Amino acid sequence: MMIFRSSGSTERAASNELDPALAPLSAAEAAHLIRLATEAAAERGLEVTYDGAGALVTKAGAVAGLTNLARTASGRRRHHWRQLVGAHFDQIAGMVRSGPPAPPADPVNELYLRLIPGDALPAVWSELTPEFVPGLLTVPATHSAGAVTMHLDPQDFGLTRAAATEAGLANLRRLTDKVEYVRDEGAELAVLSGSTFTASRALVLDTVLRESLHVENPPHGVLVAMPVRDLLLVHVISGDSLIPSLSLMLTIAHRTYAEEPGPLVPWVYLVTEDGWHSATTQTDDWFQIRLSPDMLALARRLCRPGESSG
Repeated sequence: MMIFRSSGSTERAASNELDPALAPLSAAEAAHLIRLATEAAAERGLEVTYDGAGALVTKAGAVAGLTNLARTASGRRRHHWRQLVGAHFDQIAGMVRSGPPAPPADPVNELYLRLIPGDALPAVWSELTPEFVPGLLTVPATHSAGAVTMHLDPQDFGLTRAAATEAGLANLRRLTDKVEYVRDEGAELAVLSGSTFTASRALVLDTVLRESLHVENPPHGVLVAMPVRDLLLVHVISGDSLIPSLSLMLTIAHRTYAEEPGPLVPWVYLVTEDGWHSATTQTDDWFQIRLSPDMLALARRLCRPGESSG
């Protein structure tokens, strides 16, 4: 049995020093960010209070989450925070003044199917929203002026859910990816970025493989991770690189999921002609991460003496 020690375990061990709602900030840093955010909201005519759980709430009940702002701020020097927070609340104030976004004028060409965490929606909506892999839902969305709008009921603009899904997938296929490669001690990963829908391109993985990675029907499948909304990690499986690539992918996925804006899921998936499968199993504290049965069987087959690793 192969066991990985999660790189996230040391982060979790130190998590008592982090603010419980606005990690990766410390409690002191979070208090400073909340103060800046409250002041920025007031300067823009928004009277808000902090709810103690990572969001500011207006008198009318509108919620402005601070979790992604905290992740962005954590990578910046403190003297840049006021400008960063101000720009964030300029956008929020503009959205409040303009009211709810209008439905797309041309939904067939404007919709994209988007991956979101299951806990991002109220239970009444998440129960009705298709699930891609455990914990990730698919929702039609549009992108305009730097903001993404989710459209939970496509009938509002005259489309069935099936038609909205078809349009969202077709438009995802038209996007392009920025591709870089990471190689380290036998591992090789393709790191894809380029838009707020990059991780959602996992929904059209065949197109990503063919057009961005120039791979057709990889015989052993691929490893895929979607840790945050603008990042997609892919390893085309071949022989001895499998385990080093899985280990590297887990490290990158856990780090970005814990620290970057737009977290989705920290795990790696084995994708074969049979579908999407978890590449690992893990304890609740993430301390021990083992190969899943599917992954273990593949590793044994590829590493069997006397067989080709291609």
